[in-house]
Amino acid sequence: MTKKTCFYLFLVTCLSLALILAGCGGNATNAPQNNAANNNAANNNAGGASLPEKNEIVIGGARSLSGPLAIQDESCFGPIYRLWVDEVNERGGIYVEEYGKKLPVRLNLYDDTSDMNTMINLLKKSMVEDKVDFILAPISTAFLQAAAPIANDHGYLMIGAEGGAKELEPLMASLPYFFSLLNYATHQVDPLVEMLAENGIESAAIIFIADQHGIEYSGDLVPKLEMAGIDVVFSKSIPLGIQDVSALIEEAKAKNVQALLCCAYPDENFKVFQQCMESDYNPDVLLFGPGICLEVFYEIYGEAAEGVMGWGAWNEKSSPEMADLAKRLTEHQGRRNVDWWGGAIYYSGLQILEQAIERAGTLDNAVIKDIIATEKFDTVMGEVWFEKGGVPAECYPGQVGQWQNGIFEVVAPSEKATAKPLIPKPAWK
Repeated sequence: MTKKTCFYLFLVTCLSLALILAGCGGNATNAPQNNAANNNAANNNAGGASLPEKNEIVIGGARSLSGPLAIQDESCFGPIYRLWVDEVNERGGIYVEEYGKKLPVRLNLYDDTSDMNTMINLLKKSMVEDKVDFILAPISTAFLQAAAPIANDHGYLMIGAEGGAKELEPLMASLPYFFSLLNYATHQVDPLVEMLAENGIESAAIIFIADQHGIEYSGDLVPKLEMAGIDVVFSKSIPLGIQDVSALIEEAKAKNVQALLCCAYPDENFKVFQQCMESDYNPDVLLFGPGICLEVFYEIYGEAAEGVMGWGAWNEKSSPEMADLAKRLTEHQGRRNVDWWGGAIYYSGLQILEQAIERAGTLDNAVIKDIIATEKFDTVMGEVWFEKGGVPAECYPGQVGQWQNGIFEVVAPSEKATAKPLIPKPAWK
C-alpha cells in the first residue's frame, strides 16, 4: 500500500467519524427547542462574538415616589413590583438562555415627583444613559400616554400599570412595544349597566372629574344607561381638588336618584362619599372610581363602606392563586394594603414579562415584545394574552366590586361574581 493510499484512507476515516459525532450531537436531550425565539437567542452571537459578562437584570424608569401621585405607588403597583422582585431573587433570578444562567433583578428607579416633564426626562435618562434592560411604566393614564411613544422610539418594552383609557387604544395599534394592562371603561361600563338594569334601577346621576378619566367614563355611561332604559337625571363635572360637592348631592337626593355614579380620583371620591353620609343621602347604588378599591378605604370607613361599589375587581375568593397572592402581599408589607382593582392584574403583567424573557432566551426587547404580542401566559389571573396590545375582557377576574362584610366582592359581570350585588345598598351604619 502506497503512502498516498494510506493518506486517503486516513482522510475518509476522519470524515466518517466527524459525521457520526455530528449525528449524535443532534439528538442531545438539552438541544434547544425548534422555535423562532430560541433560534433568535441561539443566533445572537453569530460570527463568534461573545456576550459581555452580565450578573443582573436592571429594571429602571421614573415613578411618582413623591407628590400627589405617590399614593398610587404606595398602594397600587408599588407593593406588587417590590414583592415580585424579592420573590424572583429568592428563586435565584430569571433564567436567560443566552447567558446560560439565572440573573437576579435590580430596580433602578427615579422619582419624577408627580411631574410629567420630570418623568419624561428621567425615563430618557434610564434608557439612554443608564441603558437599563427594561423599564417600568409611570403612574397615571396621562403619564403612560406620554411615555409609551418615547419607550417605543428607543426600542423599550412598556407594559402599562396604573393607567387605562380608550385614548390609549390607538397607541396599542401603532406602538408595537406598548401593551395596555389595566381594564377601563371599555371593559367595565357594559357589565355595570347590565347589573343596574337587571336590579330594577331606573334613574342615575353622574359626577365626573373634568379630565380625561372623568370625561371618558361619563361619556360611556350616559348613552349606555339611556339605552338600557335608565334615566340620566344629570351628568355634571367637578374640578380637581374640589372641597364641597354638597350642592350636587342635595340635587340628587331631592330628585330621588337611585344610582349615584362618581367618576373621579381618590381625593374627590372620598369627599363625595363623606358628604353623602353627612347629607344622609343613601341611594340604592353608590359607585366610585379609583380609591374605593383600596383596602385603605375600608380601614377609614369600616362598616359605613358596606354596599359601596367601585371598579375592579378581585379578591381571595376569585381563585386559590389570587388568595395566595393577597396572603403573600400582606406578609411582604407587614400589613394588609391591597389594591382590589389592579393588584392581581399588575402581578400578572410581571409574570408575563418573566415568562417572555425565559421563552425568548434573551434580554432583547424586540424579541420579547413579539412573544408577548403572540403567545399566552399562565398568571395569577389564569391564562392571559394580548389582542392588538390590550387584554381581552374575558381575562380579567372582575369589572365591578362592592364592599360586603369587609370584602371587596366581585359583583359584575355575573359569570365572574364572588357574591350577588347588594341592591339596594344597606343603610348607613
